[in-house]
Amino acid sequence: MELEYLLLIGVGFLAGFVNTIAGGGTLLTMPMLIFMGLPPSVANGTNRVAILIQTAIGVKGFQSKGVTTHPFSIYLGISALFGSLIGAQIAVDIKGDTFNKILAIIMVLVVLMLLFKPKVSISELVERTTGKYLYISIIIFFFLGIYGGFINAGIGFMMLIVLPYVNRLSLVKSNATKVAVVCMYTIGAVLMFALNDKINWKYGLILAIGNASGAWISSRWSVKKGDKMVKVFVAIMISILSIKLWFF
Repeated sequence: MELEYLLLIGVGFLAGFVNTIAGGGTLLTMPMLIFMGLPPSVANGTNRVAILIQTAIGVKGFQSKGVTTHPFSIYLGISALFGSLIGAQIAVDIKGDTFNKILAIIMVLVVLMLLFKPKVSISELVERTTGKYLYISIIIFFFLGIYGGFINAGIGFMMLIVLPYVNRLSLVKSNATKVAVVCMYTIGAVLMFALNDKINWKYGLILAIGNASGAWISSRWSVKKGDKMVKVFVAIMISILSIKLWFF
C-alpha cells in the first residue's frame, strides 16, 4: 500500500474519532484530500463517502452500549436530509476559497454560543423530544442540514448546542443523536455529489477505513467516560479549530 494511502487512513482515524465525540474532523480530512490533488469540490464530495460509513459505524457503536434516541433522531434526520440536498447542490459549484472564510465565522459564533450558553443542572435534564420542542428541532435541523450538505465541517458542534439546550439531552445522548442525523443527511449529500461527478470513490473508501475505525472506538469510549469528558473534549476541539481557521 502506498504511503499516501496510509496517511489517508491515519488522518481518517483521527477525523472519525473527533467527529463522533465532538466535531471538526472534516477540517483534518479536507486539507489532506486537497493536498493529494483533488479540487475542493471533489474533496468535499469524496469526504462524504467516509462520513457516511463513519456515522453508520458510530450509530452501531452507540447502540452496542445501549444509547439511542430513536425515533427522535429519525425525525431530525429526515428533516436534515431534505436540507442537505439543497446544501450539497450549492457546494457543487462554489469556489474553494469561500470555504475557510465561512467556516471561520461559523466557528467563532459557535465559541461565543458555548461561552454564553445558559447553565443547566443535571436535575433539570428532563428530555424534551416531543410536542413543540420536537417541531422546533425539526425546523432547526432542516437548516443545519443545508449547512451539513454544503460542507459539514463544524456541524457536530452546532448540534451539541441545540440538542442539550432545546431538547435537554445529555451530551452522550446528544452525540448519539448527532451521529444518527449526520448519517441520514449524508446519504442525500453523497447522492448529489455523485450525480455531479464530484466524488473520487477510491480515496473516499480508503479514507472511510480510518474514519470508521475512529468512530467505533470513539462512540464506545464516550459512553464509558460520560458527559464530563465529552464536554472537555468539545471545548478543546472548538478552541483549537476556531483559532486555526481565524489566524492560519
